[in-house]
Amino acid sequence: MARTITTDRPQTPSAAWRALKDGNRRFMDFKTERPNQDRRRRLELTLGQSPIAAVLACSDSRAPVEMIFDQGLGDLFVVRTAGEIIDMAVLGSLEYAVESLHVPLVVVMGHESCGAVQATVDAIDGKGIPNGYQRVLIEKVSPSIMEARAAGTGTIAEMEERHVGETVDQVLSRSPEIKARVTAGMCGLVGVRYRLSDGLADPLVEVGFRESDWEEAFPDGA
Repeated sequence: MARTITTDRPQTPSAAWRALKDGNRRFMDFKTERPNQDRRRRLELTLGQSPIAAVLACSDSRAPVEMIFDQGLGDLFVVRTAGEIIDMAVLGSLEYAVESLHVPLVVVMGHESCGAVQATVDAIDGKGIPNGYQRVLIEKVSPSIMEARAAGTGTIAEMEERHVGETVDQVLSRSPEIKARVTAGMCGLVGVRYRLSDGLADPLVEVGFRESDWEEAFPDGA
């Protein structure tokens, strides 16, 4: 049965990241709590929202964000695009979450067996480019793949990881508002690659965490 969590909303980047990591561990271990999914929570949310994190994730049906982090209604502000690509609407959505909803954490989540990454690799290798607006996906992902190739990266998994890292860099470089909050320690930015095979949201990049907050949220160093 789903239950309502009554603990305070995480206020620091490290505390929010700890909440997501704990949820992901429950998901991996098949011990999900499915919090904040009951009638009481629905009624609470008619008064407004106060998510603990904003997540930019791939649209892939195999990577449901709230389930992966074992979160409930109103807990995450989720933006999804194929290949977790960024455009002005995506940046505007993330800025809204950071500036208006005051989320202390932004997560960029790629995943194993990403179709957008594979399609981009195939296009670069001369195996054809999709028609219509799907070509935009190739255009947006290709810089990451070219950078990975230039660095000697060979496997699809490594390219997926590189694309997550490049997307994190884009968020910081293209949004002065988000960068300012990350620099001030008001918001953390994390890049992860979700593994379909075992359910782990594997951390690749962590930016904007203050040491004092980190020690408080992760006393065991995990």
